[in-house]
Amino acid sequence: MKLFHVDSSAKREHSNSRALSRQFIDTLRRQGVDVEVDYLDVTVDTPAHVTEAFAIATYRAESERTADMKTTLAASDALCRRLLEADALLFAMPMYNWSMPSVFKAFIDNVTRTGLTYKYSADGQIIGQLSRQKVLFLTTRGADLRAGSPFASMDALTPALKASFGFIGVGEPTFVDAQPLQFSDPQSRAEALVRAQHELADVAAQWAVWERERIAGKELIDA
Repeated sequence: MKLFHVDSSAKREHSNSRALSRQFIDTLRRQGVDVEVDYLDVTVDTPAHVTEAFAIATYRAESERTADMKTTLAASDALCRRLLEADALLFAMPMYNWSMPSVFKAFIDNVTRTGLTYKYSADGQIIGQLSRQKVLFLTTRGADLRAGSPFASMDALTPALKASFGFIGVGEPTFVDAQPLQFSDPQSRAEALVRAQHELADVAAQWAVWERERIAGKELIDA
């Protein structure tokens, strides 16, 4: 399994999303999955924010792009290739002020590309190109935004991720949300982390089955 793993927490060794994502990959491997990780830390290698030059170039037909336009889009092109070549996608992030870190929004802006991650059919329908990959969003939240909590309506992260990636073909992503993680309530924090670990173990088991079936299907085709 080629796994494209993206971290976006500003924290390093103190990041819960980073720790949980590493645990998930370790659990996958213990399930017998041969995981090849393509890793990106968008807090270190931050995709460029959209500029006028980018906006003009990305909507110009590829055959009509100038050398400067191609240079402007080169890093975005490379990110799109990494997404499309992966078998599975793991996006780990904290919630900042009810939504995603700005560095991850820059990533989304760079990989939402006409002609690459989404295309138009003959009748003008948008066809996302990421329909074959397994996708896991692993998020950490200080507040408790689960259904029934006072803050549930303030979750802008989940719908934004569903909409952004749904547009480029991700129909059924998996979410594991570690919450609440506020330091003022150590017991609830510890319980939230345990819940997330159990959920991630379940996802790893499901992905392991999927990977075995995927390999078996490929072997039948190649036979």
